[in-house]
Amino acid sequence: MDSPFKDGIECAKLDDHLPSVQRKGGVSMKRTTIGIDLAKNVFEVYVEDEGGQDITRCRLSRKKMLPWFANRAPALVGMEACGGAHYWARELAKLGHTVRLIAPQYVKPWVQTNKSDQADARAICRAVQEPGMRFVGMASEAQQTVQALHRVRSRYLDNRTALVNQTRGILLEYGVAIPMGVASVRKTLALLLTEERWSALVRQFLADQQAELEEWDTKIEAVTAQIKRENARQPICQRLEQARGIGPLGASALWAKTAGQAYQNGRHVAAALGLVPKHTGTGGKVRLGRISKRGDRYLRQLLIHGARAVVRQVGEQPDCLSCWIRRVVARRGMNKAIVALANKNARMAFALISKAQPYDVAKMCGAV
Repeated sequence: MDSPFKDGIECAKLDDHLPSVQRKGGVSMKRTTIGIDLAKNVFEVYVEDEGGQDITRCRLSRKKMLPWFANRAPALVGMEACGGAHYWARELAKLGHTVRLIAPQYVKPWVQTNKSDQADARAICRAVQEPGMRFVGMASEAQQTVQALHRVRSRYLDNRTALVNQTRGILLEYGVAIPMGVASVRKTLALLLTEERWSALVRQFLADQQAELEEWDTKIEAVTAQIKRENARQPICQRLEQARGIGPLGASALWAKTAGQAYQNGRHVAAALGLVPKHTGTGGKVRLGRISKRGDRYLRQLLIHGARAVVRQVGEQPDCLSCWIRRVVARRGMNKAIVALANKNARMAFALISKAQPYDVAKMCGAV
């Protein structure tokens, strides 16, 4: 017996009672809602009409995904913001569909009983229709390219850090204590190779470690140069780099992560990056807790490190931002002042990206 999935499409119900907008040659009257549970090779699709009635449940193969949607009238399509979601969102938008990406944690309350791909597709279909639902903006191909460069650079840094830690640990067994930091290991290896006390095997080990360290340095410099070249092509990144505490890496990551996203204001950007305190409220009382640290850890790390460099070097500079930093440090301490400046930079970045405003340090001197 042949499999019903042999052609890449398996439907649990025919579209016999579709609204006229969905019938070939029909008149556009209603728009259906489609929920897609994305996967690697097989996609579950759940279709509802405007009244919330189940129309179709389909299982599509990857090669049948776009042809199936190309033969349907424009619909509201919901997907979880996961791997491959932005690609499919761009492709479906080209076919005339309205695509909405939802964070997975916002879909979970709509999953009934046990979890399955079909249940997830139905939950996505219901969640995308919820009034006030927060959606994830669709990233462009250029933004995803920049994000890929940042991921590669981050992996190179992790590999170099692992190499440095291994070298320090092994040399400690030979009585050589190297201070923390890549620069210390790089300098110490060069000095150790000039000493005569090492056996041929240990000397070869030191030379290999030094060569591998130089290789990772070269790779990191190359991908960083690529990111800077991409920045030069984006006027938004050039404006972001003018801000104190935002360098080329921070500007690139902010543009790739924030541009085109469905944030209502700068406060939402800071909250999405985990730069605001957690809060719990009951009985009309709200208690603030620690910094939430939710969202994109990599971007939050760049903003925090940039803010730390600014706060440590503020000195007695007379500009209004420096005066504000000194007041916050005196009132709340160094660490909270660093987070406050990172929060301010995130909100400022939203204004520069979404409203195409020029950088003006005077607008950053208000209270957080």
